[in-house]
Amino acid sequence: MQGDGDGWVISDSGAHYWGRYGAAGLLLRAPQSDGTPAVLLQHRAVWSHQGGTWGLPGGARDSHETPEETAVREANEEAGLLGERLAVRATVVTAEVAGIAGTQWSYTTVIADADELLHTVPNRESAEMRWVAENEVADLPLHPGFAASWQRLRTAPAVLPL
Repeated sequence: MQGDGDGWVISDSGAHYWGRYGAAGLLLRAPQSDGTPAVLLQHRAVWSHQGGTWGLPGGARDSHETPEETAVREANEEAGLLGERLAVRATVVTAEVAGIAGTQWSYTTVIADADELLHTVPNRESAEMRWVAENEVADLPLHPGFAASWQRLRTAPAVLPL
């Protein structure tokens, strides 16, 4: 059912994590005019969870979705990106949490490529969408979860297992 993933999972420590079935985000890479890689980042709206930080377009998984489907759907909703313009290369689980009453929560980063810096149309969840040179990402005030995983994601092999 569309939207059935909206809601919080509460960890054993009392921390709240968005997405009843976990969450996923899209790390989209594309070449700049000089050939160096850039990634698409979302400047989160001030009113949102961890507002004012930079992260990936993403959100709650619905019960029927794979992480890849979630990330592509959320990138369309939050940035106006069309799935047919993206080539999914890999998935990396960047966070796992045990919730109360035996629930589990995870965040999956879906790594994808585009042939060029795609035009974006941000929705109300974004103060801004911006293509950022890969070597400048760590200079921004990053969402804590993204900051904790950025170096690992940056060096993640962009291949799917056979």
